[in-house]
Amino acid sequence: MIALLVNSIPAIRELNDAARKIGQDVVVLNADAEREFEPAFASLTAKRASALVVADDALFAGRRARLIELAARHAVPAIYGRREYPDADGLISYGASTVDQYYQCGVYVGRILKGARPGDLPFLQPTKFELVLNLKTAKAMGLSVPPALIARADAIIE
Repeated sequence: MIALLVNSIPAIRELNDAARKIGQDVVVLNADAEREFEPAFASLTAKRASALVVADDALFAGRRARLIELAARHAVPAIYGRREYPDADGLISYGASTVDQYYQCGVYVGRILKGARPGDLPFLQPTKFELVLNLKTAKAMGLSVPPALIARADAIIE
């Protein structure tokens, strides 16, 4: 069973479909305030979730140290949507490159400053994604990381 920590429920159907394809069940844990983190982790432990997906959310990003600490204390491997999590001792992240997103934002601002009308600019979606592994955290959790996953990683933290 995989647990999903969210601050809202919109992407649940897609996750449930993906989980079914790999033969997993999903339990959704909602936390829309920091005081709800501890009960959410207690719930995932009680339900014996083998992994946790933490949704990419501003609430969670601002409290990533707490989430990482709870994942370690509850001994649950967690994946996050931003590389800042493994940089702060989270296990693994896969998501849009924050650096690339800021770069694209700068390109947009430059175009506007040169006279482009914001309404005429195309909507951009992320095109650069990164997989970041924290092997130090994996070792502390007693996890072995498959060599194929290490080979695919964009960044390794040791």
